[in-house]
Amino acid sequence: MFENATCLITGGTGSWGHELTRKLLSFHPKEIRILSRNEFAQVQMQRRFQANPILHFVVGDVRDREAVEAACKNVDYVFHLAALKHVPICEYQPEEALKTNLQGTQNVIRASVAAGVRKVIDVSTDKAVDPVNFYGMTKALGEKLMIHANDESTRTRFVCIRGGNVLGTNGSVVPFFKNQILANRRVSLTHRDMTRFFLTVGDAIELLTKAANLAVGGETFVMKMKKCSILDLAQVMGESLSDKGIEIQETGIRPGEKLHEVLVSRNEASRTYKFGEEYFVILPSHPSEMLQRAYQSLEPVEFTQYDSSTNLMAKPSIRSMLTEGGFLP
Repeated sequence: MFENATCLITGGTGSWGHELTRKLLSFHPKEIRILSRNEFAQVQMQRRFQANPILHFVVGDVRDREAVEAACKNVDYVFHLAALKHVPICEYQPEEALKTNLQGTQNVIRASVAAGVRKVIDVSTDKAVDPVNFYGMTKALGEKLMIHANDESTRTRFVCIRGGNVLGTNGSVVPFFKNQILANRRVSLTHRDMTRFFLTVGDAIELLTKAANLAVGGETFVMKMKKCSILDLAQVMGESLSDKGIEIQETGIRPGEKLHEVLVSRNEASRTYKFGEEYFVILPSHPSEMLQRAYQSLEPVEFTQYDSSTNLMAKPSIRSMLTEGGFLP
């Protein structure tokens, strides 16, 4: 579907954007546009891809309606990755999170409809489910905007995907722990009972492209993910990276932080279906006839909620996950 197509990636200079660009290039698109605010990150990315002529870098902000409209011209597929994502920053500067995560999303929706984009794939997060922090609330509203846009649009299709913590991305816990351990510092852990979903960036991009390819429009895709105790994660990394062992410093839960994350809520479970062996698909509360027909043969899920608190990985599995990801020797 991407062959000879023009794709736009908002916020495309991050870890997800790099991997998505690699994946899209394998499908021989006509053009890949990277929209982001940081021109230095664009220069670095351009060098990393050896100035591939298919890549076109656009300096701009999703908050800027005119910049988004210009970036969407003659585009077939939009991958909306741009967001303010750091939970404490969004808690302390909620106005900035609103501008990027809501106003920016609305700009992408309107520009995509005006440009006749075929499909928009919105990257959401487990923190949008039963949100307790400002970041999660903005992403939950962003999902609502996308699903509503799909109902209103006659041509452009909108779909959401939800991810968990991607191993090794900027600001994530794995490189944070690794730096503390290698510097022989105490490992900072907010709470000993905390658990999280984890997936590799490759898995995340596979989910993105599958949603782009198979989505009818109006649904939300979720990947089955590994669940991990953050304490076990720190201990496994300490055993592998330090001869002296590690000391855990419990710092307390940060503003807006949950003990356990949720990918499918109790309210959503009744309209969630198994989509192959690796995915779930969540239908909106009032799905269109097209959506109902598309998924009527799927088996409903058996859980009442899909959260990170149960069926946790054992330490050998955590070690294997980190080794395969290149984070442990």
